[in-house]
Amino acid sequence: MFFYSVTFGGFVGLASFLTIYFNDQYNLSPAVAGACTAFVVFVGSFVRPVGGAFADRVGGTKALTVLYATAAVCFGIIALGLPTIYLAFPAFFLGMLTLGLGNGAVFQLVPARFPRQVGILTGLVGMAGGVGGFYLALSLGEARQIVNSYGPGFLAFAGICLTACLCVVLCHRRWMEAA
Repeated sequence: MFFYSVTFGGFVGLASFLTIYFNDQYNLSPAVAGACTAFVVFVGSFVRPVGGAFADRVGGTKALTVLYATAAVCFGIIALGLPTIYLAFPAFFLGMLTLGLGNGAVFQLVPARFPRQVGILTGLVGMAGGVGGFYLALSLGEARQIVNSYGPGFLAFAGICLTACLCVVLCHRRWMEAA
């Protein structure tokens, strides 16, 4: 549930907040900011099956380790406050692409780890993803209001991605020892 709350929650949180961010941070018109957001959301949405296929090929834990590490780097760079949209857009593109791939990869783990509880766990995982979506938008808004910068919100999300990466590694070790 935690893994999906990071990938899908981060994805949904950014999808709902990026238009505001692009407009506020880079002075893009609402229409251009919306188009930029729509493009990265579109790409991230359509790579979900690719993330699942990647996880089927290399294993869910290996896929998620790579994807969470990549997301942590992307959002850590974004937290620095990239000075132009021309630098920020590729970082968001890669970040949303990574989260979209992660959405597919998480679901590879459910039947592999819990073959007798796929239905209930798929429901719980989906619920956690929806709840996770509130965190990122809230933390970005709070950071902007308190310190006049979105940086701390993105840095916190990068830290959460890194924590998820470490948790995947620890779970993988535990699952291998139990096997």
